[in-house]
This record gives sequence, C-alpha cells and structure tokens, in this order.
Amino acid sequence: MVAGRAPAQDSSHDPGAAIAAARADSRSVAIPLRVADANIRIGTAGWTDRTLTAGGVFYPKEVKTPEDRLRYYASRFSMVEADMGFYAIPDRALTERWIERTPRDFVFDMKANALMTGHATEIARLPKSIRDAIPSTHIEPRIYAKDLPIELRDEVWRLFADAAQPLHDAGKLGAILLQFAPWIRPTKQTPAMLTRVRERLGDLPVAVEFRHPSWLAPKLRGRLWDQLRDHGMTYVVADTPPGTPTSLPIVPAITTPELTIVRLHGRRSELWGAREATVAEKYRYLYDRAELKEWLTLILELAEEAENVQVVFNNCYANYGTTNALEMGGLIESRA
Repeated sequence: MVAGRAPAQDSSHDPGAAIAAARADSRSVAIPLRVADANIRIGTAGWTDRTLTAGGVFYPKEVKTPEDRLRYYASRFSMVEADMGFYAIPDRALTERWIERTPRDFVFDMKANALMTGHATEIARLPKSIRDAIPSTHIEPRIYAKDLPIELRDEVWRLFADAAQPLHDAGKLGAILLQFAPWIRPTKQTPAMLTRVRERLGDLPVAVEFRHPSWLAPKLRGRLWDQLRDHGMTYVVADTPPGTPTSLPIVPAITTPELTIVRLHGRRSELWGAREATVAEKYRYLYDRAELKEWLTLILELAEEAENVQVVFNNCYANYGTTNALEMGGLIESRA
C-alpha cells in the first residue's frame, strides 16, 4: 500500500508512481464493460493534473499538447470527470473541442463550479463579465455565492449550463456533478435548494454528492433519496477516508435508473480535513487489490439495477487513479 507522504513536486520520480506503473498494464477500458444489462464506464476525475502529465508518469513522451492528452486518455478510458469546471467556468468553445477530440461513445461528467455548491472561488478565475460586476466593497481575492448579487449567481449557473449544452446535445454528457461543501447540511430548505438546482439546469442530467454524514443519517437518507428521485438527480455513492468528521457511510442507492455513480477518493484520513494539506497530498492514495475487491461486489450489484454505472477514481495523484481504474476494469471483466 502506498499512502504516506512524499514530495509532490516531481511525481515522475515518486516511488509510489513507479509501483503504480508496475501494476498497470496495457489493458484499456475505452469501451464500456457490459454487465447484466448495464454499461459500466470507468475513468478518473481529470486528465490534466500536473502530477499526471509529468514526464514518464502516464502519458507517452510524445503526448504533450492538450489535444493529444485528451485523445490518448480517451484511448484508454470510456469516461472522464472534467474537474476543471470547479475552478473556472468553461465555455462552449472548450466543450466543443472536447467533443471533436474524443470517440463518439466517450462520456464527460462536468464538476459544477465552486460557486454552485457552497464553496468559495478565486475572483481572478471568474469570467470578466462577472468580475466586472462584483461590488467594489468586496476586497478579498475569493468570494462565495452568498456575497454576489442574485443576478450574478444566476449568471454563474447560466454560463455553466450553456457550456454543458454541446456535450448534452452530442450525447456525451454523463452528468453535471454537484459536490456540495461539507458545511452544507440538511435543513428544511433542502427541498427548495434541490428545486432551484433543477430549475437552473433544466433538463441537463445532474448528480449530487454530499460531503457531510448528516445527509445519510438513517432517519434522513430515505427522504433525501426520494427528493433526488423527484428531481431526477443521481445520488453519488462515495468512498471517503474513514474516521473523520466528514467521512461518509457507504450506503448505496439508485435514484435515477438510467445512471448511478461511484466516486472513490482514497483513504488518507490524516489529511482529509486538514486545511493546510494540498490537493495532491489529500488524494495521494493507491488502492490495493483487496480494497478494490471490496467495491467490486457493490458495483456489480448496482449494475443489476441501473442502466449505466460510472466508477470514477478521484485519487488523482500521478498515475494512482489511472492505475486503479485499469485494475478495477480487469476485476469487473473477470467477473462479468
């Protein structure tokens, strides 16, 4: 198991990356795996992380441009979660290029922008039209949606939905993933919150991941799942590091029969809630075979009831996620 600290500056010389590379092989899961009557797609949360694009980690040395990286990634996997949307709202021109650079059956999930899920975002990364309209009284470099006028909040959602539309029209949008901040808890306003999400995103497919265990308390989870079903939203089953205040219990449910999503975040409990920890440190975790097998049974059970199952590895340090994704594909193929 590789789960300890190590320098993140040069992942190409990281011993863990070398172990992952030795475990990976030439297997591809670029075609959805067929189990029962379901398609299972496997991928990672992003394809451009600097620890992944470092020389000798995942991409061949001749694969250097954004276009070539996406084309290469899509030759190995059948889906990807575009996490860049969390940091900066994409535009149509970008998503249209994604369509051109991937096979017809390739699928993107788009991670919703931070302002859509209760997180703060860097003002410098917002579109100019929004930056210019932010009240001059706000002097901090980061901002929350609650600090924006309502018309600017609506504009964030409009722009994001507009960027997702070409993917949806091309049949390449799996879902818009809303990963709500840990401080968002269930309240009497939850139904209204979900209603606003659906109204703002129209008929675009939506998936929801909560980051506080109160959402999945035994007395509340059934009501939550019913609310998601009412709004046609996919509940995300998550593997989070255990033993922390924001660790989630593993309680599977299918709220949209056309799609269910499993996201695996690694198990670095000591860093999961640490404010000083970098993203690379939090997700630097390589699942071993026994841990992957723990999830195999659940994934196969979900495939018995859902039309499409996505398995997304968010342990996106170097080649950890890509290796585990390929390994999971091999396990599923051996049991299918």
